[in-house]
Amino acid sequence: LTLWTTRRWGTLDNCFSGYAVMGLLVGVEWLVRKRVGGRVFFQAEDGIRCSVASRGLGEVYKRRVDSIRRTGELHGAQVRRVFLADGDALVLPTRRLLVYLEAIRTHLPAVHRVSSYSLARNLTKKSVIELKTLADAGLALAYLGAESGDDEVLARVHKGETFDSTRAALDKLGEAGIRRSVMILNGLGGTALSAQHADNSARLINATQPEYLSTLVLTLHDSGRRFLQSWPDWQALSQQGLFREMERFLAALDLERTVFRSDHASNWLVLKGTLGADKARLLAQVRAAIAPVPYTPLTLPTITLS
Repeated sequence: LTLWTTRRWGTLDNCFSGYAVMGLLVGVEWLVRKRVGGRVFFQAEDGIRCSVASRGLGEVYKRRVDSIRRTGELHGAQVRRVFLADGDALVLPTRRLLVYLEAIRTHLPAVHRVSSYSLARNLTKKSVIELKTLADAGLALAYLGAESGDDEVLARVHKGETFDSTRAALDKLGEAGIRRSVMILNGLGGTALSAQHADNSARLINATQPEYLSTLVLTLHDSGRRFLQSWPDWQALSQQGLFREMERFLAALDLERTVFRSDHASNWLVLKGTLGADKARLLAQVRAAIAPVPYTPLTLPTITLS
């Protein structure tokens, strides 16, 4: 978890020079101070838990809160957004999250949005009342990687979730007043399950009406060896296949007001808009990418040598 954080924060630091990136690794404080562009990434989770246990949780709380305080002293007036890392800060006890949120409110008074990743299954451990308390304390947005709304696809990739469990988590966040940003993986179902992946993912989004929606293209590392061990007959979609799946997904969406982004580095085609107001335009963009490009032979000018 901590290594993942280090790698991801390193990537963010390289891509967004205006970010202040702050994280507490195991026994080490890592603070990157470039030009502050209004955002801070704060590691709320414990990292390697055996090391944390050996020091005592009280010390961990104090170190986290002290880092927030010192960040406020250095950049407090400039920081507008805070992201609670690592993979799922909401797995922490509510009382502990409230301590962090109170510290942010006290030492970073210009912050207007605190956000976090969230796993659907971890939200079953929090009541709507707890989530409302967190929302009142400043937690404004939760990013949830649904990946798919199709139960067969989710089972094949060992996600540990179903359509129903993901829907319940998103509904609970919405009821608590926390905005939801949902991520779907284009191409996750491969060639065999592409249609049902698109259809049921759209069904999930229609049922929950999240405030934000994004799609990323599945990217496999190490030639997909680990992925293929559990799904050996999975076959990746071609670029055209990804576009056709996106077309099917967008066509099935029936949204009132959801900000849609498909602009991650993994995406072949950048799409931005609000659904459903921009649905027709977005579908037209995808269909234009699918349409074959007319072949025009290259005609070279005739050169007369004298």
